[in-house]
Amino acid sequence: MSNRTNPRSERFTRDPLDGVNLHAMHWGQPGKPLVILLHGGGANVHWWDHIAPELAEHRHIVALDFRGHGDSDYPENYVTGAFNQDLEALCHHLGQDKMTFIAHSMGAQVVLDHASRFDVTQGIMLIDPARGTQKRTRRAARLALSLARTYATKEEAMDRFQFVPIAEHVAEPLRRHIASHSVRLQKNERWGFKFDGHWFGVPPRPKPDLKRVQCPCLVIRGAESELLSSEGASELCAELPHGRTLEIMGSGHHVLLDRPDELIVAAQSFLSEISPREKFVNS
Repeated sequence: MSNRTNPRSERFTRDPLDGVNLHAMHWGQPGKPLVILLHGGGANVHWWDHIAPELAEHRHIVALDFRGHGDSDYPENYVTGAFNQDLEALCHHLGQDKMTFIAHSMGAQVVLDHASRFDVTQGIMLIDPARGTQKRTRRAARLALSLARTYATKEEAMDRFQFVPIAEHVAEPLRRHIASHSVRLQKNERWGFKFDGHWFGVPPRPKPDLKRVQCPCLVIRGAESELLSSEGASELCAELPHGRTLEIMGSGHHVLLDRPDELIVAAQSFLSEISPREKFVNS
């Protein structure tokens, strides 16, 4: 089986991570155009399992678990900008000069900061970054994620697993697949979820200067999103020198779960603009 459908898992670390080990998944062949997938708060690399193989035929796809999420380390030191350091560490680890990013929610905020400071970005697809909605809506989502509930069995934890905000259109087999990779046995012998809710109380970095983001940016909005308003999406694109927006119907905040087929089509089209198919001839 090719590594398009049989991904490779790895753990790595480097300065300035102070010994924090990060986890990443790879699909496709190293040396092909590089695309990095970044999850949102409370998520992990396996939220991309149904997306990444579809993008990997002509590309090297890498998904990162931010610290305190998935199978990366869970350090007790909570540092502002730590997720940005994680992304910098991944880029250094991969050792390529140019890359494209597809980032959801919190991951979209991280990559915007990254692209404003480092000239390594060919393009960014931003999936429903929170903007233009009432603060209490975003606060309620963070509160729900920060509740560290535990359960007696893995099956019970999987049954109780849900997306925040709720993904009303997600297929149940996909929900269970992600749930199976999002629970872990904790020290108290009870089952909890694979993220540390304390991170949602860490102040973010100052807002980046978006005029410094010089690459093409596609902002994907779920038409039913509670976290990204249509006005917010338009305002974000207006601040980005090369930004445009696309709205996907029948989807809330979690576009990659609610409407994965439509998202894959949008991603393939955007990636083809960034890396034209001529580059793949005889590859």
